[in-house]
Amino acid sequence: MESTDTGGILRFMSFSSGSCGNCYYLGDGDDGILIDAGVSLRQLKINLTANGLSMESFSSILVTHDHMDHIRNLGSYCKKLHKPVYTTAALHPALVNHPLAAPHISSCNKDLAEDEWNDVSIFKVKYFVVPHDATQTVGYRIDCPKYGHRFVIMTDIGRMTDEAINYAREADTLVIESNYDTDMLLSGPYTFDLKMRICKGNGHLSNDECADAIKDIWHEGLRNIFLCHLSENNNTPELAYRSAKAALESLGVEEGSVNLRTLPRRTPSPLLML
Repeated sequence: MESTDTGGILRFMSFSSGSCGNCYYLGDGDDGILIDAGVSLRQLKINLTANGLSMESFSSILVTHDHMDHIRNLGSYCKKLHKPVYTTAALHPALVNHPLAAPHISSCNKDLAEDEWNDVSIFKVKYFVVPHDATQTVGYRIDCPKYGHRFVIMTDIGRMTDEAINYAREADTLVIESNYDTDMLLSGPYTFDLKMRICKGNGHLSNDECADAIKDIWHEGLRNIFLCHLSENNNTPELAYRSAKAALESLGVEEGSVNLRTLPRRTPSPLLML
């Protein structure tokens, strides 16, 4: 469901999702968080304003990993917004020394406690490590006691893990990578080494792997499934959506009982009520 009324309910919005940049909003309009910093401050402000939000609609930033498309504008966010940036103890040194984040992140960075719930904005947050070829890559379980909502995001995940599956099995909303169609990747123009980097368990999740994960994850409380980080060269929104929809149909899930959608690569999604 889409709305520009931001009062009294949890909202989610993707500003960009893919190798061109990644950034997401989760909040209720009065407070919230950003996940990753892959769009410019100007773009962020324009898209927030267009949906009745502002730079004051979030008070913290979570980072999933240190690849450029997720932290391209992190240094600028730190310099101009002065909001806390939550990372892991393993990721912190890499960001402090990263040219896209240094030197401004040092005054903003806060380490998340491992295997514990962390208070971030209006949320309780736990991270879990996922396989991907960065310094460290994490997914997040984000609970909102105020609205009784459980949110899980796992982007840039080379293969599913038991921990990721278990967290997602309790989610009301799941944001999950559906990066590539295997046939398109293997028959496409990428070099052999790059193809292997993507598909051999430490790169990205294919449409088929995402569909298999949805089958493992599905439970009656799952209300929203948002497919993220689709490849521009090795996928289409139609292929990703069809694969996930077939997985739900194979489980006997009635059409319309879950909000399934692909998140656009270069343009914002609507502001979605969760």
